Amino acid sequence: MELKETLQSFSTMTFAARQAFFLENGDTLLQQMLAHIGSTDAELRDHLIYRTFITLLSDNLLQTHQLQFLFDTATSEEFLYSRIGEDDTDSVFTRSFSALLVAGILAKDAELLVIEDQGLHTFFKKIGRYLLLEKDTRGQVEGKGWAHSIAHGADLATATIKHPKFDLQYAPSILHALKLTTWKDVIYVNDEEERLVNIVEALLNRGYSEDALIEWVEQAFDKFEMHLLTQGYTNSFFSGRTCTLNMMKTLFFALKMNNQAPKLQNALYGQIAKWLKLGT
Repeated sequence: MELKETLQSFSTMTFAARQAFFLENGDTLLQQMLAHIGSTDAELRDHLIYRTFITLLSDNLLQTHQLQFLFDTATSEEFLYSRIGEDDTDSVFTRSFSALLVAGILAKDAELLVIEDQGLHTFFKKIGRYLLLEKDTRGQVEGKGWAHSIAHGADLATATIKHPKFDLQYAPSILHALKLTTWKDVIYVNDEEERLVNIVEALLNRGYSEDALIEWVEQAFDKFEMHLLTQGYTNSFFSGRTCTLNMMKTLFFALKMNNQAPKLQNALYGQIAKWLKLGT
């Protein structure tokens, strides 16, 4: 039976039938799903493989060794970082859907705490690398479905921060990458900013320093001045300015609606007003 047919059948099974099927065929099925995680067939990749992974996680059908295997594989150079730096190639689907899978694994492990510490901390140290190096910013790809690598990378960073074993000493690398996601010569149109802002909210909820986040905001806006001094009013400047402002405005309203981080709100308002030339 082909993988697509197997997963279609699996999705219609009762919980007991899924449990019995996975107990007998689980390791083989996981290997097959990983082998096709970056398929250009949107139905197979998104609607069947990804959703089956989420079902396995939510229904607690994965044994500890299987969860560890998925984490180790999906965070490897061949998956999460597969040919990273390429633009407009199909490799984005492997990276992007590996990111979504790892986010789901980390959310489950936040409950179970079974993934080995060494692997977790190795991953935590380089988590900012994904958003920093990813250059393929496409959302919907005609004939192939969603790539959405920046949004999925934001989901992964947020899930990482929420993991109870995440150490805030790794936060600066995430914030550095987040600051540069708005300078990829594109203006996001698929709600990427809302997903990126979740990273900052997750840091605040973990008790990350509000003053450090204010400094991060100031550095993000300082990039405007530096770009103008070194390169002038280029297309890159205007896309970076627009994209940064969109993200910071989204962050400002998210904090205001949640009555959170008043000092950070004030810092955001001052910078946004300055660069939108409000009140002048």
